[in-house]
Amino acid sequence: MTSPPTSPAKPAVLLTATLALLSFVMPLATDMYLPAFPKLADEFGTDASGVQLTLTAFLLGQALGQLVFGPFSDRYGRRRPILLGAAVCTVATALCAMAPNLGVLIALRFVTGFSGAAGLVVGRAVVSDVATGAAAARLFGVLMALGGIAPIVAPLAGGAVVGHLGGWRGVFWVLAGISLLVFLATMWGVPETLPKERRRSGGAAATLQDARSVLSDRVYVGYMLAFVFGFGALFCYISGSAFLLQNVLDFTVGEASVAFSVGALTATLSSTVNTRLVSHYPPRLLLRIGLAAMLAATTAALLVTVAGQLNRVLALGLIGIAFVGLGQVFGTATALAIERVPHAAGTGSAVLGALQGVLGAVASPLIGLGGDDTAVPLFIGMASCSLIAVLALLLTRRGAETARPAPRSKTPADGTPDPANAAT
Repeated sequence: MTSPPTSPAKPAVLLTATLALLSFVMPLATDMYLPAFPKLADEFGTDASGVQLTLTAFLLGQALGQLVFGPFSDRYGRRRPILLGAAVCTVATALCAMAPNLGVLIALRFVTGFSGAAGLVVGRAVVSDVATGAAAARLFGVLMALGGIAPIVAPLAGGAVVGHLGGWRGVFWVLAGISLLVFLATMWGVPETLPKERRRSGGAAATLQDARSVLSDRVYVGYMLAFVFGFGALFCYISGSAFLLQNVLDFTVGEASVAFSVGALTATLSSTVNTRLVSHYPPRLLLRIGLAAMLAATTAALLVTVAGQLNRVLALGLIGIAFVGLGQVFGTATALAIERVPHAAGTGSAVLGALQGVLGAVASPLIGLGGDDTAVPLFIGMASCSLIAVLALLLTRRGAETARPAPRSKTPADGTPDPANAAT
């Protein structure tokens, strides 16, 4: 796990592509086995909430892993945590494919979430090392757009694997192969972007000091909560989508996979458009518009469902509007939050990602408690998360332009060009 040679410099496009792969894997690991939820429930003799515990364990592991790997990367550099996490994730995912019962699968999903979190949290810190401002928002938007391909491809590929290539166990063999690809891509495509003179020292005390520092920044907290609860609305949909589409709207497994993918494609296209919009409009404005769209669409979906008027057209149309809003939220909220704490980017990324994972973990079984034949809990969850995300922006109304720690030089130690420019 030594650093790669520093001559010649790696092209920015390769770094961007590898960061996109890091953004791709965890959503893929989340979404690819969703079509198998009903079959998992049948094989292990459990209900919807029981199967969703595998997702809860994965997200809790992801949350804890980010809290560990983020500060670790501030102290020891970016490359080693990603490589270590990818190696462990590959092994644990392969073991998932051989799980003999639900309990073992839940435990292994926790390990895969914990280890796979390294790529997510450290990848965001790498972006903060090499870009700031609108450039960072563009790069985060590019990564969100490319990473958004995962929810498009995952249910379609998962449905095909479940139906024709080894069932749900085959899904985990495919994911193990992709985790191995992450390890190899990182070896070649990610230089060390945090030179030794910029690394943190002091052990646990310094880590706690960094955590206090980022959490005491009211503006960071506002943007962080906007991102986290925006993700929470998405995860309410993810955790309940198979039952909504198949049991409530009467789609077949194949039709449900296509419908899910269309929603993910909508968010991806919106995120792609956002990478251009941030060059012409303030990221804060785009964030407010995105959250407003989410809140309006999810509230309307809840009211229609309670009134008993939900149908395929209304459900997919309103979810699509919410996903358009999501595309405007994720890249801008992430960039605005982490830009506030350049002195502890790994820790700031870890706090953001950990709370994201915890909220997703809590939402998953709660959505399932309402049963598998109603959409009311799903839309209550989506609307509630959207409302809290909107309210979180109140924390940023005064102080978003106040003084903050001076930005660091954005030239990586090995001379890598700024990937934000190459990405645009």
